[in-house]
Amino acid sequence: MAQSQQRPAVGVVRFYNFLPGGTSFLGEVLAGLSRPQKTLPANYFYDERGCALFEQICELPEYYCARAELAIMREHAAAMAKFLGAGCQLIEFGSGSGAKTRTLIEQSRPPLYVPVGIAGEAMQAAAAGLAQAFPWLNINGVCADYTKSLTLPEFVGVPIRKKVVYFPASTIGNCTPQQALGLLQLARRMVGPSGALLVGVDLKKDKLALTAAYNDAAGVTAAFNLNLLARINRELGADFQPRRFRYLAFYDEGRGWIELHLESLASQFVHVGGERFGFGQGETILTGISCKYSVEEFRELAQRAGFAPGQTWTDAANLFSVHGMVAV
Repeated sequence: MAQSQQRPAVGVVRFYNFLPGGTSFLGEVLAGLSRPQKTLPANYFYDERGCALFEQICELPEYYCARAELAIMREHAAAMAKFLGAGCQLIEFGSGSGAKTRTLIEQSRPPLYVPVGIAGEAMQAAAAGLAQAFPWLNINGVCADYTKSLTLPEFVGVPIRKKVVYFPASTIGNCTPQQALGLLQLARRMVGPSGALLVGVDLKKDKLALTAAYNDAAGVTAAFNLNLLARINRELGADFQPRRFRYLAFYDEGRGWIELHLESLASQFVHVGGERFGFGQGETILTGISCKYSVEEFRELAQRAGFAPGQTWTDAANLFSVHGMVAV
């Protein structure tokens, strides 16, 4: 029987929640605020408002990443599908609303799509849109932290030739190089020896362009970062006063990454989970980083994780790259 005949006429959509209770969020916030350089976990940016603000960021004139990556996908998705081959289980880390994902699914026609991320409501909304656009597509949505070891639920009855991790949007840049190595090793274990990796990576470029991308004139990126304080207040009963903080972002050329901070505008105390944290005027909370790589630097990192370089696609201005890697 031909492969197309083995698929059901209408795909099956399922969801699984593997996230721990709310104590994990609280624990990570308390641990981060207790460090000498206070930090907040960037993976909690994406509540409902955070997701909406990030979609706005992707449309900003200064934020080249989304446009450059989408241009790559539209021009080269057919070549990527050929590189991946037929019959793939497409596992997406950090699933979003999906113009890039739709383009890849349209070209590669995977029998099973597995979005993995912590923003459950956004994932379900995105999956509903994909199910409508591709009624034959089977979807196994997994609400989980993809940076931690994870066993994906089985989907019986759908033949899979190999597993592929798709990691778009340069989200891997939110990790330090050492953390990125660990995440790539996790992806390597997930796809197995016959699997593959398709990953978006932001490229090193002019410092002014990088700085502008994270300091937009409209202040959307600032609102995105400050929204994390509002979420902590709402969900954890904290008493941050967001107006007493301001957003800062700068490029550290030595480390090759953008740093995102919230700076305290006055000496103040904040209460979270029964703990009190003092802030001096000018003291910052690190909310995230965004690493930039050359093509060669990222290939070397992926090789250390067990992937052999396959193909690399870039946009016309050489701002962004998408790497196709083969598990070895």
